[in-house]
Amino acid sequence: MKRIAFIVLLVFPLVCQAGGKPKPMQVDDLFRFKRVADPQISPDGKWVAYQLSTVNLQANKTVTNLWLVSTEKGSTPKQLTASPKADRHPRWSPDSKSILFESNRTGSTQLWIIYLAGGEARQLTNLSTEASGGIWSRDGKQIAFMSAVWPEYSAKPFKESDALNKKRIDDRDANPVKARVFTRLFFRHWDDYVEDKRLHLFVMAYEGGKTGPPRDATPGDRDAYPTSTTFSIGDDFTFSPDGKYLYFTAVPEKDEAWSTNYDVCRVPAQPGYPFGEATVGKWETITSANKAADGAPQFSPDGKWFAYRAQKRPGYEADKWDLMLLPADALNEKDAKKRPKARNLTAEFEVSAEDFVWIDNERIYFGADDRAKHFYFVVNIKEDKPAERATFIRHHANGSLSVSADGRRLAFTRAAMHHPNEVFIAIDKDTEFDVFNASKANDKLLTELDLGRPENVNVLGAGGQPMQMWLLKPPGFDDKKKWPLVYLVHGGPQGAWEDGWSFRWNAQAWAAQGYVVALPNPRGSTGFGQQYIDDISGDWGGKCYVDLMAGLEHLEKLPYIDKDRMGSAGASFGGYMMNWFAVNTGKFKTLITHCSVWNFDSMYATTEELWFDEWEHGGPPWGKNRASYEKHSPHKFAANLSKFKTPMLIIHNDLDFRVPVSEGIQLFTTLKRQGVEARFINFPDEGHWVLRPRNSEYWHREVFAWLKKYVPPGGK
Repeated sequence: MKRIAFIVLLVFPLVCQAGGKPKPMQVDDLFRFKRVADPQISPDGKWVAYQLSTVNLQANKTVTNLWLVSTEKGSTPKQLTASPKADRHPRWSPDSKSILFESNRTGSTQLWIIYLAGGEARQLTNLSTEASGGIWSRDGKQIAFMSAVWPEYSAKPFKESDALNKKRIDDRDANPVKARVFTRLFFRHWDDYVEDKRLHLFVMAYEGGKTGPPRDATPGDRDAYPTSTTFSIGDDFTFSPDGKYLYFTAVPEKDEAWSTNYDVCRVPAQPGYPFGEATVGKWETITSANKAADGAPQFSPDGKWFAYRAQKRPGYEADKWDLMLLPADALNEKDAKKRPKARNLTAEFEVSAEDFVWIDNERIYFGADDRAKHFYFVVNIKEDKPAERATFIRHHANGSLSVSADGRRLAFTRAAMHHPNEVFIAIDKDTEFDVFNASKANDKLLTELDLGRPENVNVLGAGGQPMQMWLLKPPGFDDKKKWPLVYLVHGGPQGAWEDGWSFRWNAQAWAAQGYVVALPNPRGSTGFGQQYIDDISGDWGGKCYVDLMAGLEHLEKLPYIDKDRMGSAGASFGGYMMNWFAVNTGKFKTLITHCSVWNFDSMYATTEELWFDEWEHGGPPWGKNRASYEKHSPHKFAANLSKFKTPMLIIHNDLDFRVPVSEGIQLFTTLKRQGVEARFINFPDEGHWVLRPRNSEYWHREVFAWLKKYVPPGGK
C-alpha cells in the first residue's frame, strides 16, 4: 500500500522555559538525561511499555524501571514499576493483559510479571544461575528464557541440575583460592569471564498465573544464544506458531573463537514432542548449508512463512546481512537436501538488514544504516522488487521497532544529534502515518540547553570516493572568529557516526566545551554500501587514513578553523587511528586514545573474537599473510613518536577483553621511553566502555581538561 503523506508532531522546543536563554551543555547535564529504550507495543495496539533509566551521579548508580503510555496522541506516560535497581526487557502477553520482564530487585536477575489491571509485580523464576530475555509462546501458555549454566548438569532434571549449579557457585565463592582454569578459548568475553558455562534456553509452562518447573531445552556443551552481540538483534529465539518447537540462533558447534558459523536451530519446546526430551547436544540445524552466520528466526503472523538473517562470507562479521525466506512447511522436511533453497529478499538492497518485524503476512520492516542515519525499510515477500524506505520514518537514528497485532500501530525509538532516544508512535491512517513523540522524557531539559544541529559535509577521499562527515559548531559560534577543531574517529572499524545520540561519545558535550567538532565516516563506515565497508579490511592505515586526511584538509581550509588548535580523539578502532596519527602526522596538537590497538601481534594473541583479526589480516600472524600484521601496525613505526612528539592521553581498562589493556600499556611505555608527553588513565572496574556513572564523569572531566591544556577552546 502506497503512502501519500507523512505527518510529524514537533516535540523539541528551541526556547527555554520562562524566557530564559538556553545554556551550553555541561558534563553534569549529560547525566540528567533520562535514558529511554526497548519500547514494546501491546498486541491490541493500545499501550506501549518501555524502560526508562535515571542516573544518580552521587550514588554512582543507574536505576531502570518500566513505564507505560497509551498510543493515543497527547497521553501522559506513567511509571509502571518502582524498583531501586533494574527492571528491563518488557514483553507483552498475547492477550495484552500482562507484561513479562526481567529484574534484579531481589539480588539476582529473574523473570517477573506485572498485570495491567493492577497489583504488585510477581517473581516467576528463581534459578541459581539467573534468568533473562523472557518471551511468550503465541498462545501465552509457555515462556522461554535463557540462563548461563554448567553444561555437565544440563541433561539432569531441573531441580537436581539447579542444585548442582548452586553448589558450584557457593563453593567457588567460599573458596579462598580464586584460580581460574581454562581448557578452551573464548573463556572470557568483552568484560566477563565466561569460563566453561553455556547459555542455554529454558521453557516453562504458564497458565492461570502459575508456572511449571523450568526445563533446559538445549542441554549440552554448546551455546544456544549469541555470545557475541555482533550476531544478535535482541530476541534471538522464538516459538513456532503451534508452540511445539523453539527456534534459536546457535553459536558455532566448534571453533567458536574463530568461526562465524552461527546457525538457526530448533529443538522441541514440549516434552514428548515429537521425539521425547531433547537429546543432549543434538539440535536440528535449519541453515546447515550456509557456513557463514545465520540467525534471528521469526514467523509470519499467519505462521506460513519463516524469515531469518544471513551472511554469505564465513569468518567476516561485517558482511552484509540479508533477509532470507522459507515456507514454514519446508521446515518439517527432515532431509536438508530436499528442503527448498531460501529466497533472498534483500539481494538488491545495498546495505545490511538489521532488526526486523513482520507487519502483516506479506510485509517485513527492517532497520538499516543508510548515509549516516538509521532508517526502516519495507519489503513485500510477494513482490519481486527491491526494498523501499518505510514512509512513516524519514529522520535521524531510529530503532527497536515493535508492531501491534493488526500492523497499524508502531512503536520505536528515535534519537538525533540534538536529542537522546524517545519513544515515538506511528499510527496508520490509510493514506498517511501520524507520527509523534509519546514518552517526552527529556522535553524540559532540552529547553534549557543550547544544542546545535549538525551540518552534512561531503569531501573526496581516496581514489576520488566521497566521504560523508558531520560538522557540529559550538554554542555562540561566530564565523568571523577562529575556532579550535576536534576530529573524532569512530570505532568498529565497521561502524558510523550517525545523526544520533550517545552517552559515551556525545558530540554536543564536546562542542559545548568551545570546539568545532567533526565526525567523519571514512572507509569501513556502515551505511554507504558493502564495498565501502570491505575497503577497510587489511588496510586499516591505508585508504581510511587517506579519507581522514582529506577530511582534515577540507576543514583546515574553512575560514573559521584555527589550524594551530586541532586535536583528535577516538576509541577502539578510532583509538587505533589516534596511534596511527601519532606515527604518521604532526598536524594535531594532542591525541586522545581510548581502548586502542597498538600492536597487531599482541592484539591477536590476547583478544577473544579471533575471527575478527583473522578476517582483517587474512589469517593468523603465522599464516600466509604475515605482511598484513606488519604494514599498518603502529608499533612498527614507534620511532616516529619522537619525531612528531604529539602529547597523548591514553585510557585503557582492565576488564577490556576485546582490546586488552596490554595495548595501552605498551603505547604508554613507548611514549615515555621516547620522552613524549603522555598520561595513562586506567579503570580497573571497566571494560571496553566506561559505564559506571562516576567513572564516566571522571572520564569526561579528564578528557576535556587534557584537551583544554593542548587545544585551548573558544573563538578568537
